[in-house]
Amino acid sequence: MAKNRSETEQQVADLLRTAKESLGLSVAFLSRMDETTQHLEVVESAVPFVFKEGWSTPRETTLCQAIMDGALPAVIPDLAEHPVAMALPSARFPRIRSFVSVPVVLSDGTVYGTFCGAGLSRDRGLSRRDKALMDVLAHAASVVLEPSVARRAREAEIEGRLTPVLESGGPTVVLQPIVDLATGRRVGAEALSRFPREWAKAPDVCFAEAHSIGEGDRLELQAIERAGALLDVVTGYVAMNVSPATLLLPECRSLLLSMPLDRVLVELSEHDPVEDYEVLRSVLTPLRERGARLAIDDVGAGFSSLRHIVLTAPEVIKIDRTLVDGVAADPVLTALVSSLVSFGHGAGAKVVAEGIETATDADALLALGVDLGQGWWFGRPGPADALSEAYVPAAAPVPQASFVGQAHV
Repeated sequence: MAKNRSETEQQVADLLRTAKESLGLSVAFLSRMDETTQHLEVVESAVPFVFKEGWSTPRETTLCQAIMDGALPAVIPDLAEHPVAMALPSARFPRIRSFVSVPVVLSDGTVYGTFCGAGLSRDRGLSRRDKALMDVLAHAASVVLEPSVARRAREAEIEGRLTPVLESGGPTVVLQPIVDLATGRRVGAEALSRFPREWAKAPDVCFAEAHSIGEGDRLELQAIERAGALLDVVTGYVAMNVSPATLLLPECRSLLLSMPLDRVLVELSEHDPVEDYEVLRSVLTPLRERGARLAIDDVGAGFSSLRHIVLTAPEVIKIDRTLVDGVAADPVLTALVSSLVSFGHGAGAKVVAEGIETATDADALLALGVDLGQGWWFGRPGPADALSEAYVPAAAPVPQASFVGQAHV
């Protein structure tokens, strides 16, 4: 039996073993068909040195293809009675003499491949009844295979979309002003990644998809590098979102250490898990010694932010937009923001409110002691040369489109 099978492969192998034993054949296998090639993906064989998993052959040379084309019946007790079959390579080596093959069809009608049994001698006992059993087992195999097929299709779609972005150096990075609520002066800006509009996906979703196919760290590093380049053309600090896992990479630390860190604010999302705070602190220490500051983002969106704050002692906490929007008219939000401000100041951190869209909310937040503000009221994300030293309030609150509203470098 093949080693190191996945759970899906083992389930298929169990179905193949049932077929092989029930039909009394030498081998049963699942093949996958692509446009040109048949691949033996899972094999249950009494002669494993002949039938090997991973073996591939051109489709047009296979018994399975001839059966799918209607040139041969699905059940062949004796290949010698069929000249078409005897002309194929498998009739010579490994000298198959009996064969049964049925298609494996997914729920959308796509033919994944074939579910087959073969014997090295003729078998007059093979019949339509055996084909019926194979049909049942092939359907069961399709149910088992469907999730992994869907996953591979999803990964291929993400990779096809993401590859041009990665090859071009990463996402477009724009800046959104961060303003001192008391003076109206811009003190910094947050770097935000933007992806092709036709994707209609929030940046956080795009980064999560990249991580799901093993490209997340590379994409984050490209975004951080592009954000760092903007330090040469803007005043104030630039806030850069970094996931804890990416921050631990030597490449990320080297990239950050190449920047003027006294103007860098490293933001860790409340949503991103931290596996080992001691390791995280060991990575942050040399950065902070060089002037970098740490912010905990999305505070108030869940429970882990308080743990982040207690265990990392950030210089900045950023209140999530869900607690900011409408705070001027909502006593519950007012109480929550007031508590977070007291907590943040008590921990020695500056407090930033995200997602401010109205003058009344901005005034209410200032009255609650919030230090800095960020949101469409002060300016939309845009190119570096669009930043001004003082904000120009929007004429009216503008609702944010869902696919541009999430912050991520």
